[in-house]
Amino acid sequence: MSSGRRATLAELAARSSSCREPDELRRLAADLVWDPRAGVRSLAGRLLRRARRIEAERAREEALYEGLRRLRRRGFVRVAGVDEVGMGPLAGPVVAAAVVLPDDLRLPGLDDSKQLAATERERLAREIRARAVAVAVAAASHREIDRLDIRRAGLLAMRRAVEALRPRPDHVLVDARELPELGIRQTPVVRGDAREAPIAAASIVAKVHRDALMRRLDRRHPGYGFARHMGYPTPEHLDALARLGPCAVHRRSFGPVARAFGMR
Repeated sequence: MSSGRRATLAELAARSSSCREPDELRRLAADLVWDPRAGVRSLAGRLLRRARRIEAERAREEALYEGLRRLRRRGFVRVAGVDEVGMGPLAGPVVAAAVVLPDDLRLPGLDDSKQLAATERERLAREIRARAVAVAVAAASHREIDRLDIRRAGLLAMRRAVEALRPRPDHVLVDARELPELGIRQTPVVRGDAREAPIAAASIVAKVHRDALMRRLDRRHPGYGFARHMGYPTPEHLDALARLGPCAVHRRSFGPVARAFGMR
């Protein structure tokens, strides 16, 4: 910009778009807040709010590692997080993942898989698989769900995922439950997928894996919409059940499926 010419609002906005650090955003806002133009002062306010959002997100992400740090201080070396997905669907397996993260790994955007867009989950799942110390995925089938009940099938899938980890973990963080017959020290964490980095990572890997599996099942069993609703009881899915009846991967022990089978 030439000397003496006041930058336009568009130029200032373009300049601010390249700012990534809160201190940088605050310095720019401080230069703009006294500008006589209302649009520029409004931009200054937006920059300050953006700085606060970045700081809050970084604090949230850093808090995800506090439980891991406490366990490290107690002498645990390989701390796994485990979580499952697919407890509520009417079809397909329940899938669990177990993840051991390295000490120095930080994953921007890491969160409970339910809070993330599909593209962000897939990006994070690739990064977790590439950079984790260990990742394992396991499942309990729709038949096991019907035989055991969904709660015990979910516990079984999580135990299988932990037992498949190599190297074996010495402590496990579990989302809200304890896994029976595991033989490894464990800590249940309420809302663990939003509070502990290893559990959040496991929830993402499990969700991405199960979604891919349901897309494959959609091709084998067309007409139900598995690729869109992943087996959950959406109106589309319930309508397909009424029209087509259940298919081979539906959970017969679940009420809407049992009724479609004429069992209730």
